[in-house]
Amino acid sequence: MAANIDIMNPSSHEKCLHGQSKNDFKQFFIVRKALLLFQNQKLSNMKNTPFIKYHEALGARIVPFAGYNMPVEYTGITEEHLKVRSGVGVFDVSHMGEFWVNGPRALEFLQHITSNDVSALIDGKVQYTCFPNGRGGIVDDLLVYRFSAEKYLLVVNAANIEKDWEWCVKNAAAFGISAGPGKDMNNASDGTAQLAVQGPLALKAMQKLTDVPITGMEYYTFKVLRFAGIDDVILSTTGYTGSGGCEIYVRNADGPRLWEEVFRAGEEFGIKPIGLGARDTLRLEMGFCLYGNDINDTTSPIEAGLGWITKFVPGKDFIDRDLLLKQKEEGTERRLKGFVMIDKGIPRQHYEVVDSQGNLIGEVTSGTMAPSLKQGLGLAYLNKGFWKNDTEIFIRVRGRDLKAQVTSLPFYK
Repeated sequence: MAANIDIMNPSSHEKCLHGQSKNDFKQFFIVRKALLLFQNQKLSNMKNTPFIKYHEALGARIVPFAGYNMPVEYTGITEEHLKVRSGVGVFDVSHMGEFWVNGPRALEFLQHITSNDVSALIDGKVQYTCFPNGRGGIVDDLLVYRFSAEKYLLVVNAANIEKDWEWCVKNAAAFGISAGPGKDMNNASDGTAQLAVQGPLALKAMQKLTDVPITGMEYYTFKVLRFAGIDDVILSTTGYTGSGGCEIYVRNADGPRLWEEVFRAGEEFGIKPIGLGARDTLRLEMGFCLYGNDINDTTSPIEAGLGWITKFVPGKDFIDRDLLLKQKEEGTERRLKGFVMIDKGIPRQHYEVVDSQGNLIGEVTSGTMAPSLKQGLGLAYLNKGFWKNDTEIFIRVRGRDLKAQVTSLPFYK
C-alpha cells in the first residue's frame, strides 16, 4: 500500500489516506474488510461465558482474552475504575480456572506443589500462593480454598488453565491422586461461572440475596450458601481491586439468574458492569502482581516480593524449597518494586529503567496512569542498590528519560 496506515484504527484513516489515489483507497478498504472478517472469525473461535448476552446488550467492547470473548470496557476504563472505588461494580471472571483436589493425601500434595503453608488453613479460609516450577520460576499464582482436611478448591489464572492442569496432574501421580471427571482431582473450569462484585458497597448490596450474614466476613474467607435463590453457591472475600467485595461461584446453568439477581439487588446502590481494563488499573494501584506481566516462569517469588507466601516451615518439602531458601538468605540481584512518576509521563510494560547516568538498571513490568491518584505509576524489576524508598530512577519513554521515584506498596491507600 502507498500509505502507512493502521488498518484496524479508523481514526487514522483520513489522515493517512489524505492525498492518496483512488486505487489506494480501494486497496485499503479491501484489506481492512479482510482483516475485520479475520478478527470476527477469531472472536467466533473463542469461548463465551454464560454472561456474554448481557455484555453484548450493554454495548461492551468485547476482545479475545485467554480463550474467551471478554468485556474490556463498557463506558470507559476510568469511569468504571472510579465506580468500583466509590460504589459497586461487577466483573465477569468466569474465564478463571477451578480445580478440585480431594482425598486423604490432598494436603500432602498441596504442601509439595505450592509455596505457601496450606496446613495453616482451616475450613472456610482462603490462601494466596504460587506453583514454583522447579527452575526458580513460577508456573502460576493461585488461590487455595479449604473446605475440609480432604477437600480443596484451587482457583488459577485463565490464561494458564491448561498449563496448570498439566502441572498438577504430573505432580499428583506421586501422591496417588488420580485426575479426571469423578476422580480425586477434577478440572471444573468449563462448568463454573464467576462474578466478582467489588467496591465498598458490594457486600451491603449482596446481603439482600441471602439470609446468611456476609457483610462481616473477614478478608480471605468463604461460605457455601443459598444465594439469589441458588443452592450451593461459593461466596468468598479475596478481591483483586483493594476496594472490598466478594466473588460468587455458581454452575454455568445458574449464571443468567445470578447476573439478573445481582443487578436487581444492586440497583439502589448504582451498581454497574465493569470490564477487564479497569480490573487491571485497580489491581495495579494496589501493587498486586499480574501473571504474564510481573511474574512468570523466569521470576522467583523471592524476586517478586512474594516471600510472604513462600513458607519454609518444618516438614514442608515443596518444589524449589532449597533454591528459594538460598535466595531468601543470600538475597537476589533484582527485586520487583513500585515506583511513581515525578515527570509527566505514562510508564508501560517493557519500558527500560535507567539511572541518572543512563545506565540500564531494570525494566517496567506494569504501568499506567492511575485513575484514583491521577499519577503515572508502575512496577519494575530493579537491580540491587535501587530498592530503597525515594530512590531516584528514570523511565525511558519514547527516547526520553523521565524522572520517577521508588515507593512502597500499595500505591492506593
